[in-house]
Amino acid sequence: MEHNPGSPGDQDPQQLELPDLPRVRRRPEARRAAGHSHTPAYLAETDPVARVIVDSPVPHLDRPFDYGVPKDLAEAAQPGTRVRVRFGGRQLQGWLIERTDQSEVPRERLQPLIRVQSELPVLTPATLEIARAVAARCAGLVSDVLRAAVPPRVASVEKQVVKAAADTAETEDSDATAEKPDQDLVPVVEAPSLAESAWTLYDGGDTVLERLGQQPDTDSPGEPVRAVFQALPSHPEHTAVDLVAQAVAATRSAGRGAVVVVPDAKTLDRVQAAVEALVPSEDVARLHSDDKPTPRYRAFVQVLQGHRRVALGTRPAVWAPVKDAGLVVVMDDGDSSLTERRAPYHHARDVALVRAEQENLSLLLVGHSVTPEAQRLVDTGWALPVRADRETLRANMPRIVATADSWHRERDSLAGRARLPETAFRVAREALEDGPVLVQVARAGYAPTIACERCRTPARCTACDGPLTLPRSGGRPTCGWCSREALAWSCSVCEHRRWRMSSVGSQRTAEELGRAFPQVPVINSSGERIRRVIDDEPALVVATPGAEPWVEGRYRAALLLDGDRMLSRPGLRSEEETLRRWFDAAALVRRGADGGSVVVTSEHEHAVNTLVRWDPAGHAIRELAERRTLLLPPAVRSAALTGTVAAVQEFLALAALPDQVRVIGPAPVDPGAVEAITGEAPTSLLGESAGATGAEGSSGAGRQDEQHRALLFFGYGIAREVTARLRAVRSETSALRRFGPVHVRCDIADLL
Repeated sequence: MEHNPGSPGDQDPQQLELPDLPRVRRRPEARRAAGHSHTPAYLAETDPVARVIVDSPVPHLDRPFDYGVPKDLAEAAQPGTRVRVRFGGRQLQGWLIERTDQSEVPRERLQPLIRVQSELPVLTPATLEIARAVAARCAGLVSDVLRAAVPPRVASVEKQVVKAAADTAETEDSDATAEKPDQDLVPVVEAPSLAESAWTLYDGGDTVLERLGQQPDTDSPGEPVRAVFQALPSHPEHTAVDLVAQAVAATRSAGRGAVVVVPDAKTLDRVQAAVEALVPSEDVARLHSDDKPTPRYRAFVQVLQGHRRVALGTRPAVWAPVKDAGLVVVMDDGDSSLTERRAPYHHARDVALVRAEQENLSLLLVGHSVTPEAQRLVDTGWALPVRADRETLRANMPRIVATADSWHRERDSLAGRARLPETAFRVAREALEDGPVLVQVARAGYAPTIACERCRTPARCTACDGPLTLPRSGGRPTCGWCSREALAWSCSVCEHRRWRMSSVGSQRTAEELGRAFPQVPVINSSGERIRRVIDDEPALVVATPGAEPWVEGRYRAALLLDGDRMLSRPGLRSEEETLRRWFDAAALVRRGADGGSVVVTSEHEHAVNTLVRWDPAGHAIRELAERRTLLLPPAVRSAALTGTVAAVQEFLALAALPDQVRVIGPAPVDPGAVEAITGEAPTSLLGESAGATGAEGSSGAGRQDEQHRALLFFGYGIAREVTARLRAVRSETSALRRFGPVHVRCDIADLL
């Protein structure tokens, strides 16, 4: 039987050598040099070394590894493809990012690629560079970022694409005289008329639209425009969605591509309809995680190949590899759904900022409110403020009624304490004669929290100490953590066995309004049953923040309930988030000149005055000034280190952070805060969840494993150095296993 000494892994066990001669041990330098000069026969002749990023959550593996490229995979193994490699005795997926002929590892010792999972290079060099920058900014792993940047593979879609490319090549070879089709041919889009555009109503809007529509020079792409755009709330002829569509059309008329990122599916539907009214639908790709994998991946591949030059979608769409992109739009950047739920928890706005800098793109942050992060971009001069003047704003906003002001208190002593004051009933009754009325409530469900009837102590589960809720009318109290029913509940303080509802959810509110307005249909949009669009007919629409359906003719009135409850939530962003929800809900109502009214029942004077004046930019300026004084985000950057107290202390000591970094803690955190930071429930040493340890959780073992958190605050000038040190310590401690795991998360304003 013939033996091929060049095949991988096959070495002759009967290696011949002269007897009685000492074996000469070659020095490592000489052995390495010999490895460079000799290429095993099974490796490709050209660029036999592949650099691969292994898809692994282990921090010290966050770097490229060298693998050999077998001859049979030389053509398919191209940069940007998915590959399977052997690592640590297991087969893992990885990203092939480079082919080269240089390696520090001797070539005969290179592990070969097992196979190329996809011949389609779906990871572009630009996406890889942005992923590296985002990982460095967030002290995360490049593999984690790439997992969010590139959608999961659908083999059937790739087979269709590869087959179509092969058929095209075969046709071209058989008819050499035929004119070669232009694969990048896209529909021609006319620029929107500046005179008829709604952008002219905004200070600086015409300049922004004109610059977006300028044809780029062949030698220079031109100066990009970056702006923070505050849209008019209730203009009868256009919405924020229409303004975005006009910006996309202007960009496409200049031959550039565009990316639009929205917070939810109902906004995506509206944006898609508005864009396709100005741009041919065959030029628009929809990228939404809730869509089925096949159409989503097909749209991604079409964008990758340049067949579609406008990408619309939710959070992952910010990574869309649009060919010759010129514009990135992020709508409602304060929405929490734009934050990635998995490590490294990057925000779509931050990815858009990095992408705009690296690819020299224009960037628009569009919404009815202004976040402190966006206002900081304006203060630094990086972005321009674009908003209408006060006279135009007052003419195109609904009438705001605050039931807790002095005028209403004099006429109704209960106006400030009642959940539905008389003014709210009157406004709703009058508005229902013409169309729908929106009722915004804080929480979904029937009774989100219950308490003891006698002493008002919040009811807790006897098994895991979680909060008890009432899921429906006539139902039994159920734990919000472990979902167990409280069959024989009694108060832990006074042992009383009767309870009362301490808060009311959307279902209970809809039930009460149904009794008050028996002839009017009541629509509930909350939880898992969210209505995207409703008819323009009289109806009471009870919705939680962010779940408000769109009405083509707009709502006639809106009742903003539970404002004090939303404002009383602990957190740095509670007031900012409540105002954003109020502005978004009020923007769905007709303007005051057409009879639109908004009733707000909160007693919070500062927040209510901001809503009445409709001054989101002023609120953002004041918030940013206060946070600069207190050195809180986004005036400074931040990070959270979560782990056992010993692990966090050793991590900080090993990091040796600069003196300018302000460190708070480590301090104990409750299980809910740990889950919010790490995305998973904390576990004890025995592998049990913290809520299931019961009384034993307070024992010595439980105290040793109790989760602690240290907060870091540092300026933007040293942010690059700090995040680099955090990444380095993560990698070192992971490799050496010196102490327990420490979870690192940057930009934690939503956790403060």
